[in-house]
Amino acid sequence: MRDPALLPATEAARRLREGSLSATALMEALLDRIAAREATLRAFAWLDPAMARRAAARADAAARAGRARGALHGLAFGAKDVLDSADMPTQYGSPAWAGHRPRADAACIALARRAGAILLGKTVTTEFATRHPGPTTNPHNPAHTPGGSSSGSAAGVAAGFFHMGYGTQTAGSIIRPAAFCGVVGCKPSFGMLHRAGMKVCSESLDTIGVIARSTGDCALFLAALTGRDLGNPEARPGRAPRLGLCLGPAAALAAPETRALLDRAAQAAARAGAIVTPVEMPPAVTAGFEAHAMVMNGETAAALAWELDHAAAQLSPVLRERMAEGRSHGPEALDRGRAAFAAARAAFADVIAPFDAILTPSAPGEAPEGLGWTGDPAFNALWTLLHVPCVTVPAGTGPRGLPLGLQIVAGFGRDREALAWAEWVRQAVAG
Repeated sequence: MRDPALLPATEAARRLREGSLSATALMEALLDRIAAREATLRAFAWLDPAMARRAAARADAAARAGRARGALHGLAFGAKDVLDSADMPTQYGSPAWAGHRPRADAACIALARRAGAILLGKTVTTEFATRHPGPTTNPHNPAHTPGGSSSGSAAGVAAGFFHMGYGTQTAGSIIRPAAFCGVVGCKPSFGMLHRAGMKVCSESLDTIGVIARSTGDCALFLAALTGRDLGNPEARPGRAPRLGLCLGPAAALAAPETRALLDRAAQAAARAGAIVTPVEMPPAVTAGFEAHAMVMNGETAAALAWELDHAAAQLSPVLRERMAEGRSHGPEALDRGRAAFAAARAAFADVIAPFDAILTPSAPGEAPEGLGWTGDPAFNALWTLLHVPCVTVPAGTGPRGLPLGLQIVAGFGRDREALAWAEWVRQAVAG
């Protein structure tokens, strides 16, 4: 019998509904995988197996009584440790918040629980979801980073620890780690998942999203959380897409394997019937990209005012340096940066109008070696500031045998289409 922990969430949910799989049996399979690999992977900032078992037992009791709670009944998720949880510590990846116990769940955690999902644990994040990494390793090679800042969520999904991991993205913190770990990451349209109970650092950029093993699993979770109809991305659409092919303003950073992958993907998509047209971003969009770091650092410096004033010694040197840089620009520069973002969004609406989606890299290349750096978000920051939905899907491996991803970007609010076309591209490339 197939390991229940490796079932797609969509299949596990069906079996749980039918009663051919219990939440307890599923949880034990997940905990077995965690016991086998967590010592090396280090995906969790907090894990309490006994609490998880009790939650699974309650889910089974509710099912027997005809009170299964929703579409996510009995499925397990991990939550990045910048999202508050009422029954587990929330420490934001910082010693300044060691042992912190919020009173309430973040909205996204509460909504997942309302839909019947079980919070298995809190996953490792970089410090305040910024740059200083945690201890998580890449599930394909522990000598390499899993990416960040949603490190534990991406690695845990790839290792079969839970069905979905919450991530957050300010530059590239969902898409990049999902690509490095060989899974699917979905950064939805800005604001699709409410940020109440999140340690927000950048008001203009921070976006909550999901990491899972398939586009169908991402759609299942996002639909249950938001009440939106995100369709079935794995169903074949009635036509091929119109794709814009774009390396973007960070083109010079693309590794040879990434350029080769994008070429292969464009050719495979064209063979499958897609119209693939190279597209360049206009100056207004590029200007928004150039303002990203300044706005991100300036807003984060304001968000971390208490930490800078009262716990600076517990902050990493790189964070203190970035915050000093952010504070140096002043409010007028921030206003100009935010205006550049708005102009970029308006310009991008015209760019994408002829297309169903943009096909672009998920990251510069394979996951870098070492755990001291989580990789460059240069192929993600633009799409984050544009507030548009992005999906990365696995698309083979690079020269060192580590996963590579392809990123699909759609227009604002077109999350259903982003997932569907990402799956279409994945299947086209897979042949």
